[in-house]
Amino acid sequence: MNVSMRKVATAATIGTVIEWYDFFVYLPAAALVFNKLFFPQAAALTGTLLAYGTYATGYLARPLGAIVAGHYGDRIGRKALLIATLLIMGAATFLIGLLPTYASIGVAAPILLIVLRMVQGFATGGEWGGAALMVVESSQANRRNIWGSLITVGILVGLVLASVAFTTVNSTVSETSFLAWGWRIPFLLSAILVAVGLYIRLNVGESVEFAAVAKRGETKQVPLLEALKHPKNILIIFFIRVAENFSFYTFAAFSLGYVSGVLGLPRSVALNAVIVAALAECVTAVLFGSLADKIGSRKVLLFGLGFQVLFAFPFFWLLETKASELVVLGIALGFAFGNGAISSVQPDYFARFFGTNIRYSGISIGREGATILGGGLAPVIATALIGQYHASWPVALCMAGTSVVAFIIVLMSRKAEATAPVAADAAPAAAGS
Repeated sequence: MNVSMRKVATAATIGTVIEWYDFFVYLPAAALVFNKLFFPQAAALTGTLLAYGTYATGYLARPLGAIVAGHYGDRIGRKALLIATLLIMGAATFLIGLLPTYASIGVAAPILLIVLRMVQGFATGGEWGGAALMVVESSQANRRNIWGSLITVGILVGLVLASVAFTTVNSTVSETSFLAWGWRIPFLLSAILVAVGLYIRLNVGESVEFAAVAKRGETKQVPLLEALKHPKNILIIFFIRVAENFSFYTFAAFSLGYVSGVLGLPRSVALNAVIVAALAECVTAVLFGSLADKIGSRKVLLFGLGFQVLFAFPFFWLLETKASELVVLGIALGFAFGNGAISSVQPDYFARFFGTNIRYSGISIGREGATILGGGLAPVIATALIGQYHASWPVALCMAGTSVVAFIIVLMSRKAEATAPVAADAAPAAAGS
């Protein structure tokens, strides 16, 4: 790896860590704190459902962020948008840490929480596409997946840091202090992390392939409209992301509330399980990325989707043993082999569907549009199903069903359109290669 690629990978990955720390730090707060502080008059299950609802609003704003970031990312470059999204995300996260609760300002508290969460979602909607393209558009053709997998590692490290921050504060202060002020600390720490990320991203150049396109004057005036001329490719991305997100956020978000609120285990069990699981996926994501560079991203993607189909019901069986070790095992397996395989190959696989001058727009709108259903609504849907049926099988059925649909679509998309090579030294390839 040359020095230029090292700088690109470092900037994209570390920036992703910080951006997703900010987005994920909301996750344990929604599961464990916000129901008590922002919806105190609601019954326990209803309060949790409302807290997850505010969590979901962040996903409603992600497609808008994708449209804006995709447009300008395809017009002026990936780097500028990555800096902007980092600053917007950091400001929103820090302000959540300063937010008065329902006890102080009444109904204005949850309203402000929703607004700031939507700002977080807007920023996140533009982040992944830019970070992924910075890497795959600068790397060699036979190394795109392994370098692209670092974006998944960055997301997971962000999740780990967010979980560690909450676990550390939760274990060092009393329950009363945690609810009074302790929960704010992980949000306020964002200011330091953003400063670090901003410095790193300011000191890296534009992606190799986009720089070449811009130099040739081949950018589009309205790249989104050009991307929409390839609806099949957008829909393939959409359904893959619904499947990946629904299972991932069931593993990462819903399990927090389910393990502590329904199964009655200490909340530290689920928090620690998510940390272990994310660290395991950091390893498997790179391994899957390396494998995909040898056998093709499509085959690895199919493996991951197939695993999610087969593991949906066993996942809940492991949780419902109420044995801490098996809870950790269940969440870790879901992360490492389901999400690890699917997410690690997305930068390369998705990038193949669009030309460089419309790629940021095409990828972002397909990917982020899917997060509303598969990501933001997954914990809400899962919580509602548990409340309605008092059993986990409907949630497992949703996990398996979304993965079956995506598996079939990928299986049938071998000849899906590829409009351009992914990197400057790459030959045109089928999207399903």
